Amino acid sequence: MMPTSRENGEAPKVTELAQVIQVPHYWEEAKIELMKRDRIMKKLIPQFGDLHLVGHSDPFTTLARSLVGQQITPKAADAAWKKLLLACPKCTPSQVLKAGAEQLSACGLSKRKTEYILDLADHFKAKRVHASQWDQMDDEAVIAELVQIRGIGRWTAEMFLIFNLLRPNVLPLDDPGLIQGISVNYFSGEPVSRSDAREVSANWEPWRTVATWYLWRSLDPAAAPAASDAAPGAPAGTVK
Repeated sequence: MMPTSRENGEAPKVTELAQVIQVPHYWEEAKIELMKRDRIMKKLIPQFGDLHLVGHSDPFTTLARSLVGQQITPKAADAAWKKLLLACPKCTPSQVLKAGAEQLSACGLSKRKTEYILDLADHFKAKRVHASQWDQMDDEAVIAELVQIRGIGRWTAEMFLIFNLLRPNVLPLDDPGLIQGISVNYFSGEPVSRSDAREVSANWEPWRTVATWYLWRSLDPAAAPAASDAAPGAPAGTVK
């Protein structure tokens, strides 16, 4: 086995704590159904071959990474995340709480983001969120729990549903990438309202996550499809 970057004395890579990589079990079925129902999806989906959404399994790490990345560039987010992993190699709630505000701030996090990360860790440590039950809870129930955590708004919660819980029918209407994708592919680039987006997406149910992913890819075909907690063109996060 090759040594990890930590064993080599190097900074841990951003992806090291991704844990178990997950592939949506519903993806192939969804592709077939979407191509049958929707003329745009019929043209769009084959352009990306066997590529598909890939999620990561650790809820705390996923949410912490999302908070770190809010309202900064991906490059700055990666740099801050690498520093945080040096301070908290396992990135567990207990380890983050033990590191405390001073050590987290030294990672380049703002005072507010430091507070958000600590609040997230406190929610997990005190079991004020029910992460072990999220697989059995419906989408809105999970969102309701997540938005109680400082720094997490609906968009961040919906990205969590897509990239961590791999929910098949999420429609993130606050996501500019989705709205732009609908505009470009369905309305010849004309402005699109939330009502327009809902109307178009009615044909995608119960696979709105899958259709959203393909619209993201249509805007940024070179983007790594396996990866991230954020989507092409998506807002950096919602600050509360």
